[in-house]
Amino acid sequence: MLIESRTPGTPSTPGVALRPWCADDLDDLVDAYRDPVLRRWTRVPVTNAAEAGRWLDGALRDWADGRRYTFAVLDEQADGARLVGNVVLKGVTPERSAPEVGYWTASWARGRGVAPRAVTALSRWAFDRFPGLTRLDLLHQVDNVASCRVAQKCGFVFEEVLPARPPFPLDGHRHALHA
Repeated sequence: MLIESRTPGTPSTPGVALRPWCADDLDDLVDAYRDPVLRRWTRVPVTNAAEAGRWLDGALRDWADGRRYTFAVLDEQADGARLVGNVVLKGVTPERSAPEVGYWTASWARGRGVAPRAVTALSRWAFDRFPGLTRLDLLHQVDNVASCRVAQKCGFVFEEVLPARPPFPLDGHRHALHA
């Protein structure tokens, strides 16, 4: 099933498109994970083609079981689209009061508003796709100032400080977006 979501571009920022990850993304995924900043905030290492293949297989399995939806984020330029990030909706289950939004931005795309546009597109998609959904959570470690800014830009309101839990050694913030 192909699901695509787009945010319109402006004169200063191109639009982004979200689509499920596919096998053709393997090399771009490995390239993105070469960034030590990205690796600091992610749990699953992707250092070679085999690990990228397992990551992509997991993303496809997650789509199939309907509990986690991972999208490749593409920057739409006049000369074509380029992979610039990832957004994910985690924990879509009846037992969970609010699914969690996660994301990362490739090093070559940071500072251009990619993460806020992608998180906003994912949030709209989630509220449209799951009509009973009333809240989304965005969690990050307290020292991840960039994620705090992304949450604010997307309309997620700071709700609480969460105690540290493995694999993250520091407390975290929970931001929420209500439908």
